[in-house]
This record gives sequence, C-alpha cells and structure tokens, in this order.
Amino acid sequence: MSHRNIILIGPMGSGKSTIGNIIARRLHREFEDSDHFIEERTGVDIARIFDVEGEQGFRDRESNALKELLGANGRVIATGGGSILREENRQLLKQKGYIIFLDTSVNQQMHRLRRDKKRPLLQTDNPRERLEALLAERRPIYLDLADLAVKTDKRVARRLATDIIDRLPESLK
Repeated sequence: MSHRNIILIGPMGSGKSTIGNIIARRLHREFEDSDHFIEERTGVDIARIFDVEGEQGFRDRESNALKELLGANGRVIATGGGSILREENRQLLKQKGYIIFLDTSVNQQMHRLRRDKKRPLLQTDNPRERLEALLAERRPIYLDLADLAVKTDKRVARRLATDIIDRLPESLK
C-alpha cells in the first residue's frame, strides 16, 4: 500500500466527510476532516471564525490546517470546499496526495444542505444563487486538480465509496 494521502475535494454538501470516512475505514487509514480539525484547534465552529476573522482569517487557518494534516502520510483527508482557492493550497494538495473530486450538482447540494444553518457562505437570501456562483468559480479548479472525478448525484454513500476504491490505483489500496 502506498503511503500517499487520498484527498477529497468538492463543494459543500458533496459528501467529502461521509465518503472519506467510509474509504478510510475500508482501507484501514486514518481519516481527517480539515474543517473539524480547525474547529477542534480553535474550540469554536467555522461560522464563528467567519464572524470574528472574516473569510480571509478562516482561509489562513485552513491553509495552516492543510499543511499540518498533509505533513503526515497515509491518511484520507476531506477538505473544505474553498480550500482550493489559494494557489499554495493547490500546490500542496498536488504534492501530498491523490485527489478525488466529488462532483455534485447544485440541486443535490440544496437537498443535502436544506437544514444546515451552520455554513457561513449559505447565510444569504438566495442560497441557490450562492451555490451556483461558487460552483461556477470553483468547478474548473476542482477538475484541474483532480486525479479522479466522480459524480455523486443520487448515489448511496457506501456504493459510491466502493466505486471510488475500485477506481483507485492499486498502489493506494
């Protein structure tokens, strides 16, 4: 088995944490979620960090968290949806792991996030419009970074995880 990290990227609500956890268990790897890591380190939730430090402050914390999480090998790591916005993060992700893009439609995001009140970027009068704008900006970056892109709409998490594991290079299994 390769000690290279398996890194999940994609928009909020694409299933990075859920799928990442399943893949990690099945491959006997440690699972890390960068947003949870930041919350554990700061003792507050992401929304509070956005309130106090703004998006820029959060992105600084996110970059630092990625450096720390990617300092170890052999993990499955779920990244925040916007972690790919900074060039330094993109370079680090490329160097430190095999990148899987969970490609999700705005309709699927709306369905999965409909009861989620904790996401700062969705605290707007028109969440659908915000998700569409974020996807338009970020999807080309996700696709450029991805070693593997997987459509997640209407897929059951366990089956999707199996499909991803089946499609991984043998060296990562």
